Amino acid sequence: MISDEAWAVIGPLFPNVKSTGQPPVDRRTVVEATARRFRTGAPWRDVPERFGNWNTIYKNFNRWSEQGVWARVLERTQSLAQQSGDLDWVASIDSTIVRVHQHGATLPRTTGGDIELQEVRRRAT
Repeated sequence: MISDEAWAVIGPLFPNVKSTGQPPVDRRTVVEATARRFRTGAPWRDVPERFGNWNTIYKNFNRWSEQGVWARVLERTQSLAQQSGDLDWVASIDSTIVRVHQHGATLPRTTGGDIELQEVRRRAT
């Protein structure tokens, strides 16, 4: 899944393996399992067994998230893509997919005046 070229860039960003405790889990396998989990949208428990124990994968993902490892990986890959001209920062946001939060939908509207638009239209007719 992850090419050797890509792993050469992001691999050093992950914490070193501790010399004590349980046998270490291969960092690359955990990253591939995490990528597959987010690509498919499956729950952690549904990560294929070939990647190892799902709970170990989740714990590593969570620990690295708290340590800011994933943020560093994102920064590094974005930086390299920007340098090579492969990154396009253009974004398109369509109101059909960007919704207001349910609590924001019931807030009072400020129209800038005492008269609501429907009242203005009634007077015009």
